[in-house]
Amino acid sequence: MAEALYLTDAYLKRFEAEVVSASPEGILLDRTAFYPSGGGQPADAGRLSLPEGGTVGVAGVRKTPEGILHILDRASPLSRGDRVTGEIDWSRRFAHMRYHTALHILSGIVYRRVGSGITGNQITAEQARMDFSIPGFDRALAERFIEGVNEVIREHRPVTVRFLSRAAAMGDPSLVRVAQELMPDVEIVRVIDIEGFDVQADGGTHVANTAEVGFARLERIENKGARNKRLYLTLDTSGPAPA
Repeated sequence: MAEALYLTDAYLKRFEAEVVSASPEGILLDRTAFYPSGGGQPADAGRLSLPEGGTVGVAGVRKTPEGILHILDRASPLSRGDRVTGEIDWSRRFAHMRYHTALHILSGIVYRRVGSGITGNQITAEQARMDFSIPGFDRALAERFIEGVNEVIREHRPVTVRFLSRAAAMGDPSLVRVAQELMPDVEIVRVIDIEGFDVQADGGTHVANTAEVGFARLERIENKGARNKRLYLTLDTSGPAPA
């Protein structure tokens, strides 16, 4: 299995790797900073520099039983043993990082105020949404949630990564807030810790400080059933979070 560099360093934009296998479907590398789609976060995009010069685009990335598959935007001459340099589309990745951290803050606010867990989420480079089960959900309540998100952003809290055994993670009530079926079935659980505020099991990429999120705006809300509610938010980095 490839070494997943994004799990320990979300800010790594460029890396060296060796091709493990190549096929018309894509290539496997021995190590990669490209995030594969999962957990509501889209896959990274970018490019690979070829051994003989030139580049080939990485149009998609996904996990397979064999490893992390890099789907190329055209046929390439790569073969097993070739050395390549990978470069992440940083503006796209950083947008995903900001939105992912914003959703962690939002889920922490919702859990603290109404005790609701997450039932789903989705991130793009332009907006994010989160689903949860809350009776009596309306725009006024959603606005209060977003105000809480911006309070945490203004506090400039560090965001760090750590790893726990699955037994330790499942024994910590503060971590079991995602629906049980969404908790990864792995022996080691990766944890995202927003210092002094929130801890969640998660495999995605995040900013290193809540100040990097920008500030959140409520886009809209939707009812997705009798109890399931959906909140859309956008982020603005043109100025500080509103006081």
